[in-house]
This record gives sequence, C-alpha cells and structure tokens, in this order.
Amino acid sequence: MHRTHVRAALAAALLAPLAACSSTASPTASDAKATRSADDRPVTVTVTPTGRQATPGKPVTVTADGGSLTAVTVTDAEGARLSGKVAAGGRSWVSHRKAAPGTAYTVTATTRTQAGTTRTTRSSFTTAAADKVNKVDWRPGTASTVGIAQPISLVFDNPVRNRAEVEKQLKITTSDGTEGSWGWIRDWSGRDRVDWRPHAYWKPGTKVTLDAELNGTDSGADGGWFVRDYTTTFTIGTRQIVKVDLDSHQLSLVRDGRTVRRIPVSGGTPGGDKRSWRGTAVLMAKEGTINMNSETVGLGDAYDKMVDYSMRLTWSGMYAHAAPWNAAYFGNTNHSSGCIGMSDADAAWFYAQVRPGDPFEITGRETKGVVDPGNGFGAWNVPWEEWRNKSAL
Repeated sequence: MHRTHVRAALAAALLAPLAACSSTASPTASDAKATRSADDRPVTVTVTPTGRQATPGKPVTVTADGGSLTAVTVTDAEGARLSGKVAAGGRSWVSHRKAAPGTAYTVTATTRTQAGTTRTTRSSFTTAAADKVNKVDWRPGTASTVGIAQPISLVFDNPVRNRAEVEKQLKITTSDGTEGSWGWIRDWSGRDRVDWRPHAYWKPGTKVTLDAELNGTDSGADGGWFVRDYTTTFTIGTRQIVKVDLDSHQLSLVRDGRTVRRIPVSGGTPGGDKRSWRGTAVLMAKEGTINMNSETVGLGDAYDKMVDYSMRLTWSGMYAHAAPWNAAYFGNTNHSSGCIGMSDADAAWFYAQVRPGDPFEITGRETKGVVDPGNGFGAWNVPWEEWRNKSAL
C-alpha cells in the first residue's frame, strides 16, 4: 500500500506542470457580454451649427463617434433638403449647400454601432435672420428665345465684395458645351453686375440654363445675404447680325450669312454729344412706341416726342427707331441725336425681324467711342482674354 501511494503522488506531481503549460483560459459568460455591450453602445452624433441663433452661410456638418453614419437628411420647414455626402468610413457628413439665414433645419441621422445595431437620431437648429438682404435682377427671362449675342446678366441691389464666393454659386449649363466666362463690371446704374458671355457668338439652337444657387451666400461687407436661388432657361434663335455703317449710312440685316435687306439710315450728328456709339451693341428690348425726351440724356430741350418701333441698344439712350422727321437724311447724312433712324416702313419691317440678343455691329469715323460693357450689353467690345480676367475665379 505504501508503494502504491508513492507512485500515485509522483505521477500527479509530474503531470501537473504539463497540464498548466498546455491549457488556455476560456472567457467567462460575463466577459463576453461586457464586450458585446461595449460594441453596441449608442453612437454619439454631433451636428454643427447648433442652437436657435446659429450663424448662417456655412455647410451643415454631422459627425459620428463610436460608430458610423449610414444616412443623413437635412430639411427645412418647407421640406426642402440640403444634399450632402457621407465621407469614407462613415465618420462625417457635410452638406453641399450652406445653411441659409432665418431658416429652421431638422437633421435626421441613421447610425450603425460597432456591433451592427442601427439607430436613428434627430436634432434641429435655426439660423439667425439676415440683417440685410441682397436681391438680383437677371436677364434674359426664362423660356425666352434670344439672339446670338445675348449675355447672361445679373445686377445686384447691393455691393458684392465676396465675388469669388458668389461666382462659385453660378452654374451655367449649355446643350453643346459652349465656352464662356463670367466678368464683373459696373452697371450703368452704378450697381455691381456680373455677365457671362460666350467666347464667340452663340450657335443657333443652343439651350442654356443658369442655376444661381445663392441662398445662404454672404455678399460681404454691407451687401447683405442672398436668401433665395434664381434660375432661368432660354434658347438661342436664328443667327442674324445687324451691320450698321454710319459712313455709308446703311443698315444691313444679315441672316445665316446672307444679306436679307439693306436700309438707308441716319445716325448721330458728327461733333458734340449727338454722335452715335460704335462697336458691338446688343438689342436689349423692343419697346414699341415710347416718349423720347432729350432732357433724360443730357441734351436739354432738343426734342420731346413719341417715337414708333423703338429698339433699345444702350442704357444711355441709343435706339434704332422710326424717324420720319429725318427723311431727307436717310442714306446720305448723319443728322440724329445719337440714334439710328429710318423710315416708318423700314422700321416696321425691321422691328418685326429682330429679337433681343441680336448684335448690332456699328462702324463709323464720326462716332463718340465704343459702347462700354455696362452700358447695355457691351461685353463684346472687350477682348476675350481681357474679359476672362474680369472673372473673380
């Protein structure tokens, strides 16, 4: 019996170290539960801006801590949505557009924990109202058909100092990839203005869309905020050019490269302030029968009369129109107060042929200079590279 007990004890002593070296500790049920619980903690979502008087003009940012974002929607009180994109890894989301002034937003974020559980959280914020609003007057009007020289023109109520930021929000889409550029100029009214013109005249049939996504953009300085977007879509019509030779006193309508008709005219009287402008002017509007008063263009009491078939070429008052009182001068002498006059019959025919956006290419020795870019649509008188340099971008 004694020997048996000794052998058993010795075997137990030898086996004990071997067992200790080959075994691995198994996690307890409580340890596994704690790990799963840590992986399934709710994701912490942070939204900026925040509060009830948040600063507008910045993108909305949503971040996730302890998990990832799978979807984010940001909507205003009217249901309009700020689109955006979740970054790689799902840690953040940033809106493409900026938060507009005076707007209440609701943010809905769907998250996934490390354990795979999805949850949805909601929050809201309101931006401070704009203390000053900047508005826009734009041309051409939507759904219009215009001539081949028509620029896209935006005139602002208030000064624009953040020109690059504003220009970034102006999107031009054309049906044929037309090359063009924005250029910042001073409008005849003295206000800030930005025009987009093609490198060369538009191709007939081109469809053009302007999306001015300005809502939430700060003009800078004392210009105020933009609080809405603007859009216009138009089509380019027939290729026709009006060529005016004030030396030979002739106007020619050229359509698709063919001269349709020549009309004898009388331009501005040589010498002094009654001379006509030269260069390329663009037909701004067909105004029909209007009152023309010389006092409005700084010519005293030289005239005050009703004028038929009036076609505006500049803000400074140069028109093409019927001028039957100058019948003796058509085709031989420039004897107007700066406009391009013609007979009633010729004016009636011509008025029916042209449309806003048609270029008037005016030449003549006895003129008072080239039409300024801001005096109507005179951007075509600026060389292309010089025009491109007028872009804030």
